[in-house]
Amino acid sequence: MTHDQTEAMTLGDRIVIMKDGVIQQIGTPQEVFDHPTNLFVAGFIGTPQMNFFDAELVKEDGRYAVVLENARVELSEAKQANLARKQVQPGPITLGVRPEHISLAGDASQAVRGTVDVAEMMGSAVHLHVDACGRDTIVILQTMDLQGAGHPIPATGSALPFTFGGNVAHVFDRETGRNLEV
Repeated sequence: MTHDQTEAMTLGDRIVIMKDGVIQQIGTPQEVFDHPTNLFVAGFIGTPQMNFFDAELVKEDGRYAVVLENARVELSEAKQANLARKQVQPGPITLGVRPEHISLAGDASQAVRGTVDVAEMMGSAVHLHVDACGRDTIVILQTMDLQGAGHPIPATGSALPFTFGGNVAHVFDRETGRNLEV
């Protein structure tokens, strides 16, 4: 038993996540990381923790997408199938995205827009604290990817248009915190 999530992730074959004495999820470290059952588990597992945004789940022509400010994220086929199987209705959601799953947007018109508050150089990566959608959003970018694409390392105060794939976004019920895809 440990209260250290890093220790649990590295040493455990299966882990149990509890909150106030109630089991929230049981699974392998990778299962819990990739498919958290609720907002608590999603925010607890992973360092830095998952980013959360208020968003809208929409459904057009039988396909789900997430709208976040001016950005629209098409969900992956697997997520489409899970949401359809569960007959999830469109409406307000909490969107979860891990910092390492965020990338610079090529098309700023469809990007989430933010401003860099803090840039922390970590050697092979830069951790950015970005004010986006009224929240402190953590973005982890690999310095080699930035340099290879000809992008400078974002500086404090700079605009940062970013995006993420629909295969890595997590859709949570805004009221219950339950992951709608699991």
